[in-house]
Amino acid sequence: MTQEGSDLDGLVRKRVRALRAAHGWSLDDLASRCHLSASTLSRIETGHRRIALDQLTVIARVLGSSLDQLVEAAEDDVVTNPTHHPAHGLTQWAVRGEPGFTVARIRLTVPPPEGPSALKAHPGREWFTVLSGTVVLLLGERRLRVEEGQAAEFTTMLPHALGAVGGPAEILGIFDRDGRRSHLRERD
Repeated sequence: MTQEGSDLDGLVRKRVRALRAAHGWSLDDLASRCHLSASTLSRIETGHRRIALDQLTVIARVLGSSLDQLVEAAEDDVVTNPTHHPAHGLTQWAVRGEPGFTVARIRLTVPPPEGPSALKAHPGREWFTVLSGTVVLLLGERRLRVEEGQAAEFTTMLPHALGAVGGPAEILGIFDRDGRRSHLRERD
């Protein structure tokens, strides 16, 4: 007899099984690491046994996951559409990252703004890599060219701005909470 449960219950069971398989572990391998019997783990994966919270916590840790990741609801928005900001010459595709961080693919089409008042500073750090084209990074008094395949990392306490040079450029950037608020939301 299988345990009646929600769609989330079934999703958690599938995630446990998929993570175990991704590690290349048998039921016996995972069971020994979790200090459970292989039959108990099998019944958990197949829905023939209720998953106890203390067991799920251990299973998540052993699989290199977190309880939050195992029980997180499935996302309906798998396909994302870009957000266009013509006035700033950019298009961005937001990607979910770790809590507190945002990963965004950004297309820049205009040169960096001119003048010291156009440079922004805020707490945090930023990192980006240039996927295509050439980016100019204004960083304090410095003007740096970042070419395709190169990356830049800097403290955002330095006044800074980005722009494309010689045509459109695409970057993949990682922003901490403060950087996300400053760079991604101010353009909405």
